[in-house]
Amino acid sequence: MIVVDIQNDFCPGGALPVKGGDRIIPPLNKVITEFSRSNLPVFFTRDWHPPDHTSFKARGGPWPPHCVQGTWGAELRPDLNIPPESEVVSKGQKPGFEAYSGFQGTNLEERLKELVVDEVFVCGLATDYCVKQTTLDALKSGFKVDVLEDCTMGVNLKPDDSRRALNEVSSKGARLLDSARVAELLTSEA
Repeated sequence: MIVVDIQNDFCPGGALPVKGGDRIIPPLNKVITEFSRSNLPVFFTRDWHPPDHTSFKARGGPWPPHCVQGTWGAELRPDLNIPPESEVVSKGQKPGFEAYSGFQGTNLEERLKELVVDEVFVCGLATDYCVKQTTLDALKSGFKVDVLEDCTMGVNLKPDDSRRALNEVSSKGARLLDSARVAELLTSEA
């Protein structure tokens, strides 16, 4: 399971909030619990930007400063279920390099392959940016990919950006699932 960027700055009250982004946490926590009970790996990605990151408006990027290393905004949400055996993957750490995907500039692909993972379940924030790119990169890396629709939420700069992102990843081979279905699948396989 890859949980994308459930950080304070991407939730209400943060520097770059996804409207309603905190609403996906309860169903997400249920799935995380099921993965943990089934001894399946859970990875959490996080934006982990230096103060002078290229994505910030002051450097010509599109976004306000967000998820700056060591700040409250960069922390994973306190109401997120983070199993002790899970791993955190930091992305976007270099000042001049943007990374929407959890695979860009990280060891995520290597870790998944070390654990002999062939299928990943992707969820988190934001559907139309980091979830989409993480999903596309997972597909390019040869993983079977499932996106948990009710455990994602988008920025939606244009009204249907999230739906378009989900349609795009689905057209490239990702399966779209509801988190309740995943819990059923894991329970039936246990």
